[in-house]
Amino acid sequence: MYIEFRHLRTIRAIHEAGGLARAADILHITQSALSHQVKALEEQVGMVLFHRRTKPMKLSPAGLRLLRLAERVLPEVAAVEEEFRSLKSGRSGRLHIAIECHACFDWLFPVLEQFRAAWPDVDVDIRMRLAFDAIEALRREEVDFVVSSDPVELPGTTFQPLFDYQPMFICARGHPLAQRDWIGAEDFVEETLLHYPVARAKLDVFTGLLTPARVEPRHMRSVELTEVILMLVAAGRGVAVLPDWVLRDLHARPDYVVKPITEAGLTKRMYAAVREEDAVKPYVAHMVRLARTEAVKLQRG
Repeated sequence: MYIEFRHLRTIRAIHEAGGLARAADILHITQSALSHQVKALEEQVGMVLFHRRTKPMKLSPAGLRLLRLAERVLPEVAAVEEEFRSLKSGRSGRLHIAIECHACFDWLFPVLEQFRAAWPDVDVDIRMRLAFDAIEALRREEVDFVVSSDPVELPGTTFQPLFDYQPMFICARGHPLAQRDWIGAEDFVEETLLHYPVARAKLDVFTGLLTPARVEPRHMRSVELTEVILMLVAAGRGVAVLPDWVLRDLHARPDYVVKPITEAGLTKRMYAAVREEDAVKPYVAHMVRLARTEAVKLQRG
């Protein structure tokens, strides 16, 4: 026995309409074509599906069995068809995010609030466990959007610039370096550097300053949370280098002093890494635009 979706739609339409004429109108076919379709289906099944002499037409036990199948299957088929239409139109999809930047949550959460309001049918998630392997996770299609300040050459991946920022030095107001106009690599030689728990290759202070100068801090201490880093800095337990948007409200705080890195200042760029085939999706492009504008608003206070 071979049952098609159209057979199930036919059974349901005749049951709901109570006769062939009205069912044919529902299905947008002629009554003659519908009658032939029912006859062919009954021959295939080997049983009568309708009691034709009753008004309205009633289903036989075999017809009722197919009706139950239709009521279970057809809504699922309709849901899948609608999902495919949404995917094709770009209204729905998946946006799983990995972040290589611990401090990025300050501007990412406002971005996601606006994004979810604009794209309610897109499945949004932040994959925290993939933060240390974000670009490789993007290649494996485990995530769809990576926030990173370290673009790499990777076939099939595009790095779209989001915004420029300045890594800034921060110390306690009573620290000896608080009197300096700017901070150079050699100034870290006697310091305890407080940093996020990521590899040196992902830390701005190393990629932009210490590694090229071949300078090592006296001590290094890994700290998970920005708030804890700031607390330790204020207590004189170390110094840190953090993005300017994190420190925008600290200039007026009596516990801290914020200084530029190098006399000219150190500038880095944040990127959104996405797969090339995803970059043209409307919701991905909108996410990139929101990330750019929200970050600029945050930097400007």
